[in-house]
Amino acid sequence: MQTVRSRILEILKQDGQASVGALAERLEMAPISVRYHLDILLADNLIAVSKAKGRRSVGRPQQLYSLTADADAYFPDNFALLTAGVVSQMKQILPADKIDGCFRKLAQEMAQPLTEACPGDEPLDDRMQKVVSFLNERGYLAQWNASEATLHTHNCPYTGVVAEHRELCCMDLALVESLSGQSCDQVQAIADGGHCCSFRVQAAAEERSTGPKMVDLIV
Repeated sequence: MQTVRSRILEILKQDGQASVGALAERLEMAPISVRYHLDILLADNLIAVSKAKGRRSVGRPQQLYSLTADADAYFPDNFALLTAGVVSQMKQILPADKIDGCFRKLAQEMAQPLTEACPGDEPLDDRMQKVVSFLNERGYLAQWNASEATLHTHNCPYTGVVAEHRELCCMDLALVESLSGQSCDQVQAIADGGHCCSFRVQAAAEERSTGPKMVDLIV
């Protein structure tokens, strides 16, 4: 992202909201130049615009700009550090089987919104389309290859942590099993240098598609 637009996001993060005039003053730029960058940020859904409360004596109502939820991705967080710290503490205190049980329980709770909404007799491909959408809403960039009965996830939410704590891979496997309602094998992992994580679903033969088909629901 261009430096000016990054600076606009920082100002809005600090101030909550700001007008074109206030941003122009902070950036030491002409208002028309600031509007150019604001239009791009609006198109990218990183900021929103609203009218200021109250009436101005003359002219149009003042417009105020603020961040959207999508802008959170542009600010650093300590989730990776926190995750690594929590897992390290668990491994110092709990035996391996207890840690595995904790992560499996967590995976089941993560999957609960979908598992409670899906009928138990739903065809596998229909279920996996919902699984793909569920995972993509959480940043996994998932795809379902029906002909191979394999789910691929192209983004690891635990990058930077999973290499040291492979228990997180086990949690993702448990998550896929809970979401799909099927036993699965993880046949590829980003942590091992693969271009994606792949989970083969051990489904009944009649539930598998007969021809090559890729359901790609990246959202």
